[in-house]
Amino acid sequence: MNERPRREERVDLGKLAYLLIFITIGVVAGRIAVVQSKEGDTAFLSANDRSRWCTVAALVEDGTYSIDRQIAITDASGKRRPWSTIDRVRHTDSNGMMHFYSSKPPLFSTMVAGVYWLVQEASQMTLTDQPIYVARIVIAIVNLPMLFVFLAAVWRAVVDCYAPDSAKLLGLSVACFGTALLPMSISLNNHLPAAMSTAVVLAIYLKTAGKTQLRQVSTLYFVAGLAAAFAVANELPAMAMLVAWTILFYRQHALATLSIFVPAVIVVSMAFFITNQLAHQSIRPPYMHRSDGAVMGVLETTSTNGVPTAKEVTDWFRDRRDVAKSSDEFVLIATPDPDRWIIETKDGNRRFVLIKPTGKEWNVRQWDNWYDYAGSYWTAPRKGVDRGEPSHLRYFFNITLGHYGLFSLTPIWLLVPIGLRNRLREPKGRYRFLLAAAVAWVSIICIVFYVSRPEIDRNYGGVSSSFRWLLWLTPLWIWSMMPAVSQLMLKTWGRQVVLVLFVASVFSAATALENPWQHPWIYRYLSFLGWLDS
Repeated sequence: MNERPRREERVDLGKLAYLLIFITIGVVAGRIAVVQSKEGDTAFLSANDRSRWCTVAALVEDGTYSIDRQIAITDASGKRRPWSTIDRVRHTDSNGMMHFYSSKPPLFSTMVAGVYWLVQEASQMTLTDQPIYVARIVIAIVNLPMLFVFLAAVWRAVVDCYAPDSAKLLGLSVACFGTALLPMSISLNNHLPAAMSTAVVLAIYLKTAGKTQLRQVSTLYFVAGLAAAFAVANELPAMAMLVAWTILFYRQHALATLSIFVPAVIVVSMAFFITNQLAHQSIRPPYMHRSDGAVMGVLETTSTNGVPTAKEVTDWFRDRRDVAKSSDEFVLIATPDPDRWIIETKDGNRRFVLIKPTGKEWNVRQWDNWYDYAGSYWTAPRKGVDRGEPSHLRYFFNITLGHYGLFSLTPIWLLVPIGLRNRLREPKGRYRFLLAAAVAWVSIICIVFYVSRPEIDRNYGGVSSSFRWLLWLTPLWIWSMMPAVSQLMLKTWGRQVVLVLFVASVFSAATALENPWQHPWIYRYLSFLGWLDS
């Protein structure tokens, strides 16, 4: 007797979504399991992540933020330093000794160090001795949960959109496979935690819309405050969105915002400044120490060549016991600027600066340029994108449609302006309208900010597979583009357009899966053709 054919079961949308999420986790986990440097002796992929790894190892193994020992480690040949990084600064510690430190804000590295301490206690292996396997374990423990939370939060944000199921799954698929966050997930960096945090705040904002009772939102508002501030701790321009989040949540529930959201922001802010103070004896992060410090006084010279002698400098400081010891002797170090000299104690542990404003008078300034040290990458002539783009217009073109372009590397973002336009047609004052307006303004502000930076900072984020400084906006852009995706998915030609844009975006992400710290494929191809200066 023939059996009747079974009725095909309807696919559960949630199950399909989480299948995509776990496939993504599996892909990233597989890459982490084999990640290693091109030399094959560490799991570090660039100066950027090496800088953070140095801090992680120093905190757990040495009990200090100083990375002197790590950057001095050599390979078997004794000629190469696999831990060395250009992303470092040099300044005096609380004991008056000069040391090297990571230039990255220390909060995230301190948190990762806590994970590494647990791994070390459980395995009795150290990063210094096993920089491949221990690093892979730590990356997996840190990045895979963050990636899961990011994807789950994005799904939570798009699943309630007024859109067909195919559009919702497309939005999640973009988060899974279509942006540079996928390759970034195999490396220790600030972009994944910033994007994860932004996605969490987005999901909470949409979930709590319309809820008026404090007990309904109290826990979620606290988590949102932590996440919004943590995004800023990892991406400073996210401060603009933190301001927007505060206004948006305040309009939804003023009491919960002031009593729960804002205090949560303060908690993370305190952690950010406290870790800076512990690491650098300054609440300002290292990148805010890039110029000469405050004027301490005026030194007049009788030298025939107009430059103070070492004896004059030493005598000058001996009259100021609050900044120097009576036994200190100073030497003068020339700089490329004849009107700027470095004053350094003979033991090399304290520095000041001489600046000549007029005549024979010289200003003695405190030392605050932590990037100025012997062998510093940041004071030497730079190559490639690190030289900075002279033209504001060319820089704008390249970060939008050019070799580091948002739209050329991730074409699905072409739907974001269209989606925002549709969302801004909703009734004014509604929570979705307000969010769309915030996303539009913050996106514009961030792009203008980077385009208007000084030439030396117009460097595309250095050697990276994308314009990485805007990756934290990914969840906001996915949510923003959903109305455009929904409209297109209703038509045959529209589905074809979306598919082409999505596949092209996946292609770009896939070209960086081996290492996110390389130029985008467009940049590399143009270099191959000889169209770009090396």
